[in-house]
Amino acid sequence: MIFKKFFDEESGKIIESSVMNAITIDCVIFGFDKGSLKVLLIEHAEGISKGKWALPGGWIKEEESIDHAAQRLLKELTGLSNIYLEQLKAFGEPDRFPLGRVITIGYYALIKIDDFDIKAGFTASDVKWYNIKDVPELIYDHNTILNYSLKHLRNRVKQAPIGFNLLPKKFTLLELMQLYEEILGIELDKSNFRRKILRMKLLQVLDEKQKDVSHRAAKLYRFDYDIYKKLTQKGFNFEV
Repeated sequence: MIFKKFFDEESGKIIESSVMNAITIDCVIFGFDKGSLKVLLIEHAEGISKGKWALPGGWIKEEESIDHAAQRLLKELTGLSNIYLEQLKAFGEPDRFPLGRVITIGYYALIKIDDFDIKAGFTASDVKWYNIKDVPELIYDHNTILNYSLKHLRNRVKQAPIGFNLLPKKFTLLELMQLYEEILGIELDKSNFRRKILRMKLLQVLDEKQKDVSHRAAKLYRFDYDIYKKLTQKGFNFEV
């Protein structure tokens, strides 16, 4: 078995580890707030990346599964717990980590920002939501992982209504359109988008309107998951 030395961000020490155990986790957490798509980043408090921003992640313990490690690290670093995380892929360029060969497994999730309180902990000195357009230079290959996740999200959101996971339970059609514009990075025609979305019959119009707004209050809608399930059983194809 071949051994190499790695920096352990948990202990702040250089450790010796077998190459096949040099595996980490990195999580891309997307949120949506005030018309902007955001991603959750942490600032490292110690080690070779001290003071730099990164995706939440770290080393897998020998006795735990990768899914458990992802949940543990996310909770320890950001305070987020019980998040549905989807595994993306492994990132294993030979030079992605400066002190040796380390493979990382990427996860991503979509959450409603208002449903969670974030708090930096463990080896993170700060945790913050960044607008996708304002993400700084991240450590190692984390910008590459983020870009891959965003591309994956763009493909998924065109084929399934996963974007509703980022919206409050009650939303306007304008908020829905702004969400898709942010994710897809394009400008949509308001009339065409409204017509296409309503024709799918996946939205339930509520007998409510926006409150405390300076403009004309818009109608509120809710995504009908039950209708979506019934339609997909009949071969319905969601496409924006």
